[in-house]
Amino acid sequence: MEKTNGIDWDDAFLNLAYFEGAEDLPASWAWRAADFRKSWRAAKLDLPYGEGVRERIDLFQPDGPAEGLLIFVHGGYWLESDKSDWSHLAKGALQRNWAVAMPGYTLAPALRVSEIGEQVTRAVVFAATQVEGPIHLVGHSAGGQLVARAMSGRSNLPDHVVRRLTGVTSVSGIHDLRPLLETSLGRSLRLTADEAATESPVLRSPLPNIPASIWTGAKERPEFLRQAGLLREAWLAYGVNCSIRFAPGKDHFSVLDDFAAVDSPLLEAIIG
Repeated sequence: MEKTNGIDWDDAFLNLAYFEGAEDLPASWAWRAADFRKSWRAAKLDLPYGEGVRERIDLFQPDGPAEGLLIFVHGGYWLESDKSDWSHLAKGALQRNWAVAMPGYTLAPALRVSEIGEQVTRAVVFAATQVEGPIHLVGHSAGGQLVARAMSGRSNLPDHVVRRLTGVTSVSGIHDLRPLLETSLGRSLRLTADEAATESPVLRSPLPNIPASIWTGAKERPEFLRQAGLLREAWLAYGVNCSIRFAPGKDHFSVLDDFAAVDSPLLEAIIG
């Protein structure tokens, strides 16, 4: 693709091609997730929150009473992946007595990015009916955009859910969709200039009084490091308590390992 202002935006958003062994990761995620689902006793799989085939949530409960609910939204550039690829990441929060909900959503291009965001909002509302107590939203990559969007005042989360939100964490998230207009990915998403602007968390005012955190691996690709800084700068301007952390030695994928580790800095920041 022709470069824009000297930047090859298609290359800027590539991940698997730049990390050693990354081509084996999808299969590894799938079997680890399947093993975890078989081993965890308190799991309710494919709970419907809508009528679509992928409008389903997997809910994992801790052994004892849940102290809160962590909702994890997967990535995959809105085009790929499934909630069932990430079940194993629930282990750390479950061991800290938090329930974990993992919603699926209809992939693009069947739905536009804005419509996927609306689905995720409905998924959050449904998950909130299943577990009492505080709620923390976490999303990875495209999922980071989706949870950051949910924190927007235009996300239509009802007040009774907003009052339970203790924080939102974007992990290696995409927070400004406008560069995607210069990519083949943007064409696959049927992304327009108007939608890229309205669906970019950096251009949406966040809900007040809800802490936000941004995590990315220190070995992340430059565009994702830039996107992390963009969101923090934008939301600090609104007075949001927004922290940022570049995890040492972690890349776009290995940063996810911290979800499964009960004593990881990431879980400590989310759950405390």
